[in-house]
Amino acid sequence: MKRLARLAMRAADPLLPLGRHVPFALQRLVLEKVIARLFAEPLAEGQFDLLEGRWLRLEVSDLGLAWCLTRDWCGLRVARRANCDLCIRGNWREFLLLASRQEDPDTLFFRRRLSIEGDTDLGLGIKNLLDSLDPDGLPPRLWQLICALGEAIKPADPEGAPAPAH
Repeated sequence: MKRLARLAMRAADPLLPLGRHVPFALQRLVLEKVIARLFAEPLAEGQFDLLEGRWLRLEVSDLGLAWCLTRDWCGLRVARRANCDLCIRGNWREFLLLASRQEDPDTLFFRRRLSIEGDTDLGLGIKNLLDSLDPDGLPPRLWQLICALGEAIKPADPEGAPAPAH
């Protein structure tokens, strides 16, 4: 798995920016299907209800990608634009470190590697939601891959500078 992660990291920088050229309708379709499947249990348990009638914008600055998310009667919905209550912005590496639990949101925020703007109560709720999600609910191979990718880019120094690319 680590070998696959290193190979993926070499391909990431030239390939990931191409994602901005994927039509938004296709991005939305894929994202909604994936998050519905991956988060089916937490959605059913009401863990995402804090997004009902509210919008969260996730911006991946270095890739030029952004999605707005809300919770409605069908589940999590993705939109290109919305009047967002909260915006979380960072580079793709920071989001991967967050997803792989290699870094916690507070560390990324205080080191100014993630920015959070808007409703601070919703921001705290999202942080608590992330902390409460059990990675054992993910398919084991997917979680192993996310962890391996996160380890491959984990900062090498205590100040949080990205590890050098190989």
